[in-house]
Amino acid sequence: QLGIPDSQIILMLADDMACHASNPLKAQMFNNRNRQIELYGDNVEVDYRGKEVTVENFMRVLLDRHPPGTPASKRLDTNEGSNIFIFMTGHGGDEFLKFQDSEEISSQDIAGAFEQMRLKGRYNEIFFAVDTCQASTLAKHFASPGVLALGSSVRNENSYSHHADDLLGTAVIDRFTYHVLDFMNAKGSQASIAQLMSHLSRDRLHSTARIEADHFARKLDEVPLTDFLGSVLQVDMRLLAPVVAAARETDPARLTESRREADPELRADFYPEYSATF
Repeated sequence: QLGIPDSQIILMLADDMACHASNPLKAQMFNNRNRQIELYGDNVEVDYRGKEVTVENFMRVLLDRHPPGTPASKRLDTNEGSNIFIFMTGHGGDEFLKFQDSEEISSQDIAGAFEQMRLKGRYNEIFFAVDTCQASTLAKHFASPGVLALGSSVRNENSYSHHADDLLGTAVIDRFTYHVLDFMNAKGSQASIAQLMSHLSRDRLHSTARIEADHFARKLDEVPLTDFLGSVLQVDMRLLAPVVAAARETDPARLTESRREADPELRADFYPEYSATF
C-alpha cells in the first residue's frame, strides 16, 4: 500500500505458523477471522525466516555489517537522507523484546545501534514502533536525534489481542496492530502521526499507547505518516546539473551550454527556475 515496493521492505519472520501441525489452514495465514486478506500471498517476500531471525542479524541489518556475499534483498541500503520505519512485535517486558523465546534484545542494544547509524549517516529520521507488553520501555535509552518511538503500552501494562478465530482457537491479531491498520486504511495517506495517536485510545487498545519524541525535531501534527509509510520521491534538479554537464561534455557543439549548467553562478540565467519537486 501507499506505493512502497518490496525492494524497500525487509521482512523478518519466525515463519513457524503457516505450516504448523495445529494450523488447519495449511500454508495460509490471516490477520482477521473473516479471512479476507491472505498474509502469505504471491507478492509477499520474506527476507529473513526461521533460524535467520536473530538479534545478531537484526543488528547487522541496521548497521550494514553483513558477511561477504549477502544479497541486496537482505541489506538496508540507506543514507543520511533516508526515513526508516521499524516495526517489532512479540513477547516482551521491561526494556526488552524476545526473539523466538530464545534470546532478547534490550533498549540499550537498540539505542546503541541507532547512535551508530547516526554516526555512519544511515538515516535522516527513524520511526520505531513496537507492539508488546510494556512496549514503551524499549525507548528508555534512546538518545539519538531524529528518532521517534511509539509503544503499544507503558511500564507494568500488558498489550492485548483483539479477537480470535474460532476455527483456529487462538487470537489472530493484536489490538494495537488492528487499530493501526484500521486507521491506515481509512486515513493513512492524508493523516499525521498526531492523528494516529489520537486514534490509539485506551478504549480501543485497553492499554496506554505512548510516543517518545524528546529527540525528534518536528511537531507530530506536522509529520505525515507517509513520511515513513509511503513512497514519495523528491528530486532537486540542481543536484542533477553536474550529471547533465558530464554527459554533454561529449558533444562539442554543446560544450559551452553544459559548462553553464554545471556552474552555479551561470546556471541561474541559463535556467531561471531550475529547481523542482516531484
